[in-house]
Amino acid sequence: MASVDAPFSHGLPAGIGMTTTEAPFIEQARADGRLYIEQPYELYSEENHETWRQLFSRMVPLWERNANRHFLKGIEQLCLDPNAVPRLEEVNNFLRPLTGFSAKPVSGYVPGYLFFDCLRNRDFPTTITIRRLDKLDYLPEPDIFHDIAGHVPMHTDKAFADTLVRFGECARTAAEIVSAISDHDEKVRRLDSIIRAMARFFWFTIEFGLMREPSGELKVYGSGLLSSVGEIEYCLHSPDVQRYPIQLEWVINQYFEINHYQEILFIVNGFDHLFELVGELEVWMKEGKLNNVSGGEPVVNKEDLDSFLTAQVGA
Repeated sequence: MASVDAPFSHGLPAGIGMTTTEAPFIEQARADGRLYIEQPYELYSEENHETWRQLFSRMVPLWERNANRHFLKGIEQLCLDPNAVPRLEEVNNFLRPLTGFSAKPVSGYVPGYLFFDCLRNRDFPTTITIRRLDKLDYLPEPDIFHDIAGHVPMHTDKAFADTLVRFGECARTAAEIVSAISDHDEKVRRLDSIIRAMARFFWFTIEFGLMREPSGELKVYGSGLLSSVGEIEYCLHSPDVQRYPIQLEWVINQYFEINHYQEILFIVNGFDHLFELVGELEVWMKEGKLNNVSGGEPVVNKEDLDSFLTAQVGA
């Protein structure tokens, strides 16, 4: 194994690190058009590892108080090192035997259809950079702490993992539906609405979902909350947060913004409930109920639209 300060590993000088927005390795991968990459572990700096250490140590007591029981079990099963950025290969050695899922390193944003199709194939696109040491409390974009400590412990649970696969199948259904529309403008208009509905559902469940435990206690299962030092207790206890039992018609029409703490959150009754909701989302999609959801955030970008329009749904 190469050491962290190995000189000129991957053609880059030592000590540069893998910090979010400041990682030459990632910049080069993007310039080369490489989305799926390896994890160059030797490029992590001591500051990167210190960031992981501080995040992990601060989150442990918060998880113990606020996280759902499936997450807490998953953290134990993954055997994450609290003192160093995780090696994805080692994470996957624990994860794959449990649900067949793997963390798949990527160089940046994964267009919508490709992201959901990865889930359908039990791959989770994983950011490999880590936030700066002075940005511990909140980061609008994902990093390896958000993805591995926030998302992946949930992937050890079979019902949750099956829900992600079901979501990937929904995206495939969306691509099939729009592929049958001959008029290009109508195809784009309808797809824009469907993607917005799917993005909102994903946001308010997988990223920022709350769960009612069998005991009646309200706990966190959304990864955006589970990886945020500042927001995990705020979301459960602040009087400024509105918390509602999830209703599909509300979620698909509720806009969200990513640059501040969330003010509206939705509650599921368990992962079987969540799986059923994803199935209902697909039924609504087939019935045309996602064709005209409310406007506003998130704005669907061209990359996401193109990823669905060019999807090889027959493959």
